[in-house]
Amino acid sequence: MRKKIYHIIHRSTNKDTLSIAYQSLMLLAIIASIVPLMFARYYPVFRYIELVTVSLFIVDYFLRWMTADYHLGKGAWSFLIYPFTGWAIIDLLSILPVLTVLSDSFKVLRLTRLTRPLRMVRLFKLFRYSDRFEVLIRVIRKERKVLFSVLAIAIFYVFLTALVMFNVEPHFNPENGEETFGSFFDALYWATVTLTTVGYGDMTPVTNVGRFISMVSSLFGVAIIALPSGVITASYMEELRNERKKAEQEQEMTENGGEEA
Repeated sequence: MRKKIYHIIHRSTNKDTLSIAYQSLMLLAIIASIVPLMFARYYPVFRYIELVTVSLFIVDYFLRWMTADYHLGKGAWSFLIYPFTGWAIIDLLSILPVLTVLSDSFKVLRLTRLTRPLRMVRLFKLFRYSDRFEVLIRVIRKERKVLFSVLAIAIFYVFLTALVMFNVEPHFNPENGEETFGSFFDALYWATVTLTTVGYGDMTPVTNVGRFISMVSSLFGVAIIALPSGVITASYMEELRNERKKAEQEQEMTENGGEEA
């Protein structure tokens, strides 16, 4: 019985009807649970949505805990380890906001300030039901050394550019007397948005040296952003081709097995 439950609650590779129905129900519950976050006012119907969706999350949490030994494969220890796994923590955090719905007494603990951020955690639950997200995770793990190298270069360049800009630019604009780079954090903020080629324009250099640095930083930002994008895209396409080839091989084996039978 527990093994059957395990195959239902985890994404099935053999297109099991019950598994597909369960995944669809959970996806619908996750989407419905974040609908209240799209409104500034709290309507009474949101209380019922919260109770229904969180009830499903609680059942899902305990079903996954109950079948943890099949998932983790560590025998009885799996039931002790599971609550501390990443997905289990996300599931638990997504359940906590229901405390303020069940009783107003929990508001004394100031949980109301955390309910909206905790509800947003539920978005991460969507990744559990997406095979493409798993492919992306494999790609990031595979190319982590390259991506960390690019990240290190970007952080170093942001810090260097901010340091130079903070010491080159006046802290007040001589034309209108407004503050420009009043603190090093302002320079870091400017360097980051410039490197990513966003450039909000709320903070701009006023000296020729500062403008030249801004031009170089923008050009360098294009190269920095392009590097990880190219690496991830190429590796992602390779993973998709491997999955397609694996699926074709499994289909051929199934057809050959049927013919032999």
